[in-house]
Amino acid sequence: MPTRISKDQYYINLAKVAASRAACYRAHHGCLIVRDDQIISTGYNSAPRKTKDCYERGNCLRREMGIPSGQRYELCRSVHGEQNAIINAARAGVSLLGGSMYLYSTVLNDEGEEKLINAYPCFICKKMVVNAGIEKIISQQADGTLKEHFVQDWVKDWQEKDLTDDMQQYGVKTVKTDK
Repeated sequence: MPTRISKDQYYINLAKVAASRAACYRAHHGCLIVRDDQIISTGYNSAPRKTKDCYERGNCLRREMGIPSGQRYELCRSVHGEQNAIINAARAGVSLLGGSMYLYSTVLNDEGEEKLINAYPCFICKKMVVNAGIEKIISQQADGTLKEHFVQDWVKDWQEKDLTDDMQQYGVKTVKTDK
Protein backbone atom coordinates (compact mmCIF):
# COMPACT_ATOMS: atom_id res chain seq x y z
CA MET A 1 0.00 0.00 0.00
CA PRO A 2 1.47 3.42 -0.91
CA THR A 3 2.35 5.76 1.93
CA ARG A 4 2.09 9.50 2.12
CA ILE A 5 4.29 11.80 4.18
CA SER A 6 2.70 13.99 6.83
CA LYS A 7 1.98 17.66 6.22
CA ASP A 8 4.64 18.57 8.76
CA GLN A 9 7.24 16.47 6.93
CA TYR A 10 6.16 18.00 3.62
CA TYR A 11 6.65 21.52 5.01
CA ILE A 12 10.01 20.60 6.59
CA ASN A 13 11.12 19.21 3.22
CA LEU A 14 10.30 22.59 1.66
CA ALA A 15 12.27 24.37 4.42
CA LYS A 16 15.18 22.06 3.51
CA VAL A 17 14.92 23.20 -0.11
CA ALA A 18 14.93 26.81 1.07
CA ALA A 19 18.08 26.07 3.11
CA SER A 20 19.79 24.86 -0.07
CA ARG A 21 19.74 28.51 -1.28
CA ALA A 22 21.71 29.74 1.76
CA ALA A 23 24.98 31.53 1.05
CA CYS A 24 26.91 30.93 4.27
CA TYR A 25 30.13 29.01 4.85
CA ARG A 26 29.09 28.01 8.38
CA ALA A 27 25.44 26.96 8.27
CA HIS A 28 22.43 26.60 6.01
CA HIS A 29 19.08 27.55 7.54
CA GLY A 30 15.75 27.32 5.79
CA CYS A 31 12.39 28.58 6.97
CA LEU A 32 8.83 28.16 5.77
CA ILE A 33 5.80 29.91 7.24
CA VAL A 34 2.35 28.35 6.88
CA ARG A 35 -1.02 29.72 7.91
CA ASP A 36 -4.36 27.98 7.42
CA ASP A 37 -2.59 25.18 5.53
CA GLN A 38 -1.25 27.67 2.99
CA ILE A 39 2.41 28.50 2.43
CA ILE A 40 2.81 32.18 3.25
CA SER A 41 6.54 32.79 2.99
CA THR A 42 9.99 31.24 2.84
CA GLY A 43 13.43 32.40 3.83
CA TYR A 44 17.04 31.28 4.02
CA ASN A 45 20.20 32.85 5.42
CA SER A 46 22.00 35.08 2.96
CA ALA A 47 23.12 38.68 2.47
CA PRO A 48 20.51 41.42 2.03
CA ARG A 49 19.02 41.81 -1.43
CA LYS A 50 21.31 43.27 -4.07
CA THR A 51 24.43 42.94 -1.89
CA LYS A 52 27.25 40.43 -2.15
CA ASP A 53 26.99 37.32 0.00
CA CYS A 54 29.87 35.35 1.51
CA TYR A 55 30.07 33.02 -1.51
CA GLU A 56 30.37 35.97 -3.90
CA ARG A 57 32.98 37.59 -1.65
CA GLY A 58 34.81 34.29 -1.15
CA ASN A 59 35.06 34.51 2.62
CA CYS A 60 33.24 34.40 5.94
CA LEU A 61 34.00 37.54 7.90
CA ARG A 62 33.07 35.99 11.26
CA ARG A 63 35.19 32.90 10.62
CA GLU A 64 38.17 35.10 9.71
CA MET A 65 37.65 37.06 12.94
CA GLY A 66 37.43 33.85 15.01
CA ILE A 67 33.89 34.55 16.21
CA PRO A 68 32.15 31.42 17.55
CA SER A 69 28.83 30.29 16.08
CA GLY A 70 25.83 31.87 17.78
CA GLN A 71 27.66 35.06 18.78
CA ARG A 72 28.11 38.60 17.43
CA TYR A 73 25.39 38.39 14.77
CA GLU A 74 25.88 42.06 13.94
CA LEU A 75 29.20 41.14 12.29
CA CYS A 76 27.56 38.67 9.92
CA ARG A 77 26.66 39.59 6.33
CA SER A 78 23.62 37.30 6.38
CA VAL A 79 20.04 37.91 7.31
CA HIS A 80 18.69 34.83 9.10
CA GLY A 81 16.20 32.50 7.42
CA GLU A 82 13.47 33.32 9.95
CA GLN A 83 14.06 37.04 9.49
CA ASN A 84 13.93 36.73 5.70
CA ALA A 85 10.68 34.73 5.85
CA ILE A 86 9.08 37.38 8.09
CA ILE A 87 10.42 40.19 5.87
CA ASN A 88 9.25 38.46 2.68
CA ALA A 89 5.73 38.16 4.10
CA ALA A 90 5.76 41.85 5.02
CA ARG A 91 6.92 42.80 1.52
CA ALA A 92 3.94 40.88 0.13
CA GLY A 93 1.53 42.40 2.66
CA VAL A 94 0.68 39.03 4.21
CA SER A 95 -0.17 38.62 7.89
CA LEU A 96 1.63 35.93 9.88
CA LEU A 97 -0.81 36.02 12.82
CA GLY A 98 -1.55 32.47 13.93
CA GLY A 99 0.97 30.95 11.54
CA SER A 100 3.40 28.09 11.99
CA MET A 101 7.10 28.30 11.20
CA TYR A 102 9.08 25.30 9.93
CA LEU A 103 12.85 25.29 10.41
CA TYR A 104 15.60 23.18 8.88
CA SER A 105 19.31 23.68 9.70
CA THR A 106 22.68 22.21 8.90
CA VAL A 107 26.21 23.21 9.82
CA LEU A 108 29.13 22.93 7.44
CA ASN A 109 32.62 21.71 8.24
CA ASP A 110 35.75 23.16 6.65
CA GLU A 111 35.35 20.82 3.66
CA GLY A 112 31.79 22.06 3.07
CA GLU A 113 30.11 18.84 4.22
CA GLU A 114 26.73 19.39 5.87
CA LYS A 115 25.62 17.93 9.19
CA LEU A 116 21.98 18.10 10.31
CA ILE A 117 21.54 19.94 13.61
CA ASN A 118 18.59 20.75 15.85
CA ALA A 119 16.95 23.69 14.10
CA TYR A 120 16.08 26.46 16.52
CA PRO A 121 15.88 30.26 16.29
CA CYS A 122 18.48 32.55 17.79
CA PHE A 123 17.45 35.00 20.50
CA ILE A 124 16.93 37.85 18.01
CA CYS A 125 14.74 35.68 15.78
CA LYS A 126 12.72 34.43 18.76
CA LYS A 127 11.78 38.02 19.59
CA MET A 128 10.77 38.65 15.97
CA VAL A 129 8.69 35.46 15.91
CA VAL A 130 6.83 36.57 19.04
CA ASN A 131 6.10 40.02 17.59
CA ALA A 132 5.06 38.59 14.21
CA GLY A 133 2.26 36.62 15.90
CA ILE A 134 3.49 33.17 14.91
CA GLU A 135 1.98 30.51 17.17
CA LYS A 136 4.31 27.55 16.84
CA ILE A 137 7.57 26.37 15.41
CA ILE A 138 8.19 22.90 14.03
CA SER A 139 11.87 22.17 13.79
CA GLN A 140 13.90 19.38 12.26
CA GLN A 141 16.07 17.67 14.87
CA ALA A 142 19.53 16.19 14.35
CA ASP A 143 18.10 12.71 14.89
CA GLY A 144 15.57 13.19 12.07
CA THR A 145 12.53 13.76 14.27
CA LEU A 146 10.38 16.88 14.30
CA LYS A 147 9.84 18.95 17.43
CA GLU A 148 7.10 21.47 18.18
CA HIS A 149 7.75 24.64 20.13
CA PHE A 150 4.85 26.86 21.20
CA VAL A 151 5.56 30.58 21.14
CA GLN A 152 3.13 31.18 24.01
CA ASP A 153 5.48 29.11 26.21
CA TRP A 154 8.34 31.51 25.44
CA VAL A 155 6.15 34.50 26.26
CA LYS A 156 4.95 32.93 29.51
CA ASP A 157 8.53 32.12 30.51
CA TRP A 158 9.64 35.69 29.68
CA GLN A 159 6.73 37.11 31.70
CA GLU A 160 7.77 35.10 34.76
CA LYS A 161 11.51 35.72 34.34
CA ASP A 162 13.56 38.28 32.48
CA LEU A 163 13.77 37.36 28.79
CA THR A 164 17.55 37.58 29.07
CA ASP A 165 17.36 34.48 31.33
CA ASP A 166 16.23 32.46 28.29
CA MET A 167 18.60 29.51 28.00
CA GLN A 168 16.89 27.82 25.06
CA GLN A 169 18.55 29.48 22.07
CA TYR A 170 20.43 28.53 18.94
CA GLY A 171 24.15 28.45 19.66
CA VAL A 172 23.69 28.51 23.44
CA LYS A 173 24.09 25.42 25.60
CA THR A 174 21.26 25.09 28.08
CA VAL A 175 22.57 25.62 31.59
CA LYS A 176 20.83 25.57 34.93
CA THR A 177 20.83 28.81 36.87
CA ASP A 178 19.88 29.67 40.43
CA LYS A 179 17.11 31.96 39.22
